Amino acid sequence: MNSPAASQTADRDLVGYGRSGLTPTWPGDARVAVCLVINYEEGSEYSYADGDGRNEIPQEYDYPPLPVRDLGNETVFEYGARAGIWRLQRMFDELQLPVTFQGCARAFERNPEVGAWIKEAGHDVCCHGYRWENVSTLDRETERQRLLMAIESITHTCGERPRGWYSRQPASVNTRELLVQEGGFLYDSDSFADDLPYYVSVLGRQHLIVPYSFTLNDGHFQPGQSYSGPTDFLDHCRRAFDYLWEEGATHPKMMTIGLHPRIIGQPARAHALREFLRYAMAHEGVWFTRRLDIAQWWHAQHRTFPHTPSYSDTPTHSDIPRRKEDM
Repeated sequence: MNSPAASQTADRDLVGYGRSGLTPTWPGDARVAVCLVINYEEGSEYSYADGDGRNEIPQEYDYPPLPVRDLGNETVFEYGARAGIWRLQRMFDELQLPVTFQGCARAFERNPEVGAWIKEAGHDVCCHGYRWENVSTLDRETERQRLLMAIESITHTCGERPRGWYSRQPASVNTRELLVQEGGFLYDSDSFADDLPYYVSVLGRQHLIVPYSFTLNDGHFQPGQSYSGPTDFLDHCRRAFDYLWEEGATHPKMMTIGLHPRIIGQPARAHALREFLRYAMAHEGVWFTRRLDIAQWWHAQHRTFPHTPSYSDTPTHSDIPRRKEDM
């Protein structure tokens, strides 16, 4: 019999593409695929105003969540929906860049004009839940029902059903199985494990993971995090881009930048984002793309990508004899 420790780690992959790596080909032989992700959560967060019996974690202030309605914190989210999102809209329209929305259905319901922009501009939606809630606390059937509610709502507000999924972290132990059972998802982004997409086996099927990033993410502007000002964000993005672009001469990679209208939509921070985007756009060999495009490309092309066998390819975790005490 397996020990609890052995059963809990049996599905982890600490090898990935190994020492030799994978050499994918992006459209146009791009060195790096840059994916801009807007997390649209405004109006779907926890709030006493919505009967949750709790508030969302303070966004721009360094104090503990209050046991009463937090009107100030609510307005930080409102800024994202009222002002920040339209500053980003003007920027991305001007630069003619595609965007993926990791959006909550309830947030789109409360601001239908955002869904209208998504349809007009041809952006795509990666479902972020019906609300911005911790799905890991839900039982399996409740999570399934919320998933179906989110699909139906986003299809109505944004014009198409979502083909990707990203949980408010952490995902539950049921999330990935529910996605595969529903049948309409091409990928999920509930992983931070790689710079490239990869497949996992779920219910006997190959399911695609397009990893997300908490590293290149404006969430670091929050109190106690690592960005003290816009220049920090700009420097972080430029250094990451430069390294990936150089590395992409032989091993193309993916670069994801996570954005939130209530955070990056503030003027000084938006200025830093725009400066980075203009910098990256001045380079050859850059594919600005949506997560849906990455998933579709990977599904269609991944069997053609060179992968030199190395020690990392064998043995797998299932081939390695377990210690007697783990049996």
